[in-house]
Amino acid sequence: MRSSNLSDEKLIEIIREKDKELYSEIIKRYKNKLSHYLRKFIRDSDELEDVLQVVFIKVYKNLHGFNVEKKFSSWIYRIAHNEAINQIKKYSKERLFLDDEEQKIVDKKIDINDSIDKKMLKKEIEQYLNAIKQKYQEPIILFYFEQKSYEEISDILRIPKSTVGTLILRGKKILKQNLQKTMYAKK
Repeated sequence: MRSSNLSDEKLIEIIREKDKELYSEIIKRYKNKLSHYLRKFIRDSDELEDVLQVVFIKVYKNLHGFNVEKKFSSWIYRIAHNEAINQIKKYSKERLFLDDEEQKIVDKKIDINDSIDKKMLKKEIEQYLNAIKQKYQEPIILFYFEQKSYEEISDILRIPKSTVGTLILRGKKILKQNLQKTMYAKK
């Protein structure tokens, strides 16, 4: 049986027991998915690649700690989520120590990354998402953009499943209110 036909969990068992080279299949399966997910938190392409690399290294180092009775995708997304949060915290601390000239360079770099995005709607949605609290952002992104179930989101964010639904509902309500304010302001 080819490795591409195996479930993630079965593939992990084989990697741990027999063939560590098959880890490249995990990278192939998750690189684009995780990159897409992390882009919601990290705009800079170089930073994103660094975080992605750290995620895959941590996953590899901790493969023996993964419980194959659980869903691998939730586990790897949780690691990616934690690394994204760590990067955001680190980046915000670093920004505090930049002088005005360095800050302009950083801001221009962010603006350039945003202007590359050709889809206006996507950009607007991201702006509205960025305007709400992170505790609402995360479940909305995982549910609507990453198509994760409430159970998977619960595993990734380490919160009760009922809380996931509450956060999504409240986040949607806040997004709707912000959108309505913007629409009234434009009139």
